[in-house]
Order: sequence, then C-alpha cells, then structure tokens
Amino acid sequence: MLELEAHSELREGINKRSLGADLQKRSFPARGSMKTHGRASRSIKNLLFVNLFLGLAFLLGFFHASSRNHLFQRSSTELLPSPTPCQAKTNIMFLKTHKTASSTILNILFRFTERYKLTAALPADQQFHLGYPERFVANFVEDFQTQGQNYNIMCNHLRFNPTEVHKVMAENTFYFSILRNPIALLESSYVYYKNVAPAFSKSKDVNEYLASPLKYYHKEDYKRNIYSKNNMWFDFGYDNNAEDNDNYVQSVLDETEQNFHLILIADYFDESMILLKHTLCWDLDDVIYFKLNSRSNETVQALTAESKERVKKWCSLDWKLYLHFNQSFWRRIEETIGLEELEKEVNGLRMRQKELMETCLLDQEAVVKAHIKDKALLPFQSGSANILGYNLRPDLDNETLKKCQKMVMPELQYTSYLYSLQYPHKKRKPINFPKLWSSSQKT
Repeated sequence: MLELEAHSELREGINKRSLGADLQKRSFPARGSMKTHGRASRSIKNLLFVNLFLGLAFLLGFFHASSRNHLFQRSSTELLPSPTPCQAKTNIMFLKTHKTASSTILNILFRFTERYKLTAALPADQQFHLGYPERFVANFVEDFQTQGQNYNIMCNHLRFNPTEVHKVMAENTFYFSILRNPIALLESSYVYYKNVAPAFSKSKDVNEYLASPLKYYHKEDYKRNIYSKNNMWFDFGYDNNAEDNDNYVQSVLDETEQNFHLILIADYFDESMILLKHTLCWDLDDVIYFKLNSRSNETVQALTAESKERVKKWCSLDWKLYLHFNQSFWRRIEETIGLEELEKEVNGLRMRQKELMETCLLDQEAVVKAHIKDKALLPFQSGSANILGYNLRPDLDNETLKKCQKMVMPELQYTSYLYSLQYPHKKRKPINFPKLWSSSQKT
C-alpha cells in the first residue's frame, strides 16, 4: 500500500506540473498573423502530448508497483537485470555445515527455488540428507541418472566431494558455505548430539568432556563421533582426526578457497546475508529470514574459560579454518561493500524482518516446542536441545499464510514438500507438511 500511495502522489505531481506547463504555453498571445485554427491545432497537439505523457507515467507506476506484488510468481527466466551491472545467480551449491545457522540458509534457498521455479538437487528416495556422513556421490541425488546437470540449487547436508558434486551442478555454479566459531559450535553440538555421539553421551556435561576428551572420544568410532571433533573440517571433506601440521592445514585452506567462491560467518549472520545478497546480485527479500533450528536459552551450557581454550586445541583444525575465513570475510566486505554501507543495509534488513514478523507471527518471536500449535511446523528435536518454532497469526489470508508458512518451515518439512512438487508421482518422504500446502501444491 505504501508503494501504491507513493506512486499515486508521484503521478499527481506529474499531472500538476504537466498541466501547469500546458496552461502556461497556451496563455501566450498568438504571434503575428497566425490564424485561429493554427492556435487550435497547437492546443490539440499539446493536449495529446500531455495525455500521452500522463498515460506513460501511470503505466510506469503501475508496473513498478505490480512487480513487487508478483515477486513470488516470477520464474527464473523473468529475473530482471539489476540496476547495477550484474546478473542474479540461479545455479548455487551451498555446503550445509552442522550447527552453523545453515538451516536458515537452506530455507532461504528453498524459497528462492520456488519463487523462480528452479530445480533443487534433493536427496533420493526417503532420505533427508545427501548421503551424510559418507562422502557425497552423484547417485545420492534424486533422478540424477536421467536429469544430469540440470539442477539449479543444492543445499541439503552432504560431506563435500567436489568431483562428484561437479557431476550434478552446472559449470557456472556458485559455491558457498558458512562457518561458526568452534567454541560456540562445540557447545551447541554437545547439546544437540548428546544422544548421537558416544563421546558426548558418556560425559556429564560439555566442560567434563573438554577436560579430558580422549577419555570419551575414540578414533575407531569416528563416524559416530564426527560432531565431537573438528566437525566443520569433516563436512568440507577432510579428515577430522588429521594431524595439525602447518603445511597440511595451508594446503586445505588453499584448496577450500579454490572450491568455494564465498565463505560466510554465522557469528555475523546479518552481515553475511548482506554480503550474500551483493555477491549473488539478489534482492533484499531474497535473503530475508526468520531464524530456524535455534534452541531455547535454558539448554545452553556455560563454558568455563579453561574449556574455551581447550576447544581451540581439541578442534584446532576447525579453529584455523575459522580464523582464516573470518579474516577473508571482513576483507571481502571492506573491498566490495564498505563498513558504512554494510551498517545501513543490515539495519534495512532488520527493519524488513521486523515488518514480516509483525505480519506473520502471532507472538512475533520463536516459542518453545510445547507452545507450537501447528505440529506440522514443529522442528525436529534432538538431544537435550529444545528447538524453537513459530506460531502464525490466525487472521492471514491464504496467499499470505502460504508465504509466512514457508518462512518458518523447518528443514525436513520443506525438503518433503519440494520433493512432492518435483516428483509428484513418487512416494512422499515420511514427514507431513501444512494442509494448505498439500491442497494447493498443484495450483
């Protein structure tokens, strides 16, 4: 409405200026011996010109306002060129690391996939990840044998294997990932994977685990313990039990820079979204998000100062990976956006996020699992973490409801939904999604 009102005011201003100029022209006296019909002819021409100008102004305002209203219906072929000299990227591979706000990015990418009618490389059959923790192979993707490199988006969990990924994604694919401070990451992993990783389940709390990790962690059981040591290093396809050798570490850092165009930092998530927006040549609404898969503060375990230092040593490969790409992250921002502009755009993102939360959310914030009313919006729960979710306003019209649902949709439900859209004749994945989606997916 604000845009429509603004365009209405603009058109009124144009009308007044144009008509004023026309009246001024017609108030001049006739020159010399010009005949009356000459004056009438000029007046008619002036009126025709003014009407044509007003008509064009109206159409420009109408189409500009309409472009926002129909943003969610535009296909990938209708992506308009940006005012800046860049073209929106639509072939994207996101390496989804664990406990790094990556579920929120997956939601952003899935919404982008739908909005522009793209194709996602989804896990085959009843799976929700692409073979993790095994190294990725192309056959983990649904329909790869018949579809080949005709996928636009890849973002479900996998263990990176560039040779196989390149078989699935087009040559011009943009590769990016996200890292998190290993200190916060290990604490989060401990709580979330408490019942999954034997190294975690055998210890009382995270501080006890870090006081003597080798008491609980055994290399021979590394596949079940991948979350308890250098998990990001593992996700990037490397040995999380490798020796911390300077030459080896540097070779991995160099290789990662070659494999990925951009590495984001979860600790600066809003700043990361602005950098992603600029790099992909996307609109602000393409990177707007509600935080997903976060947990209640009551489940956070406080790390002692000694434990924080121990993380740096125990997860030294992750620590060096993080330090390296944290530096490159800020360097890239300074080179491409600038800190002053970054601050302005981060504020704009947060204002837009607040608007959408007021529009969509009943409580305008995330709630604990027991308070989530629509169980189809309940996120997967793991360990002792209480994973938060959202309640939507009950007074939303169907179109707004669907858009709001997609912004709060947990990872498993959204994967299931996209799979049913792309492969309607195949057996659905074993998880439900909201009824409104189910009844309207063919429209």
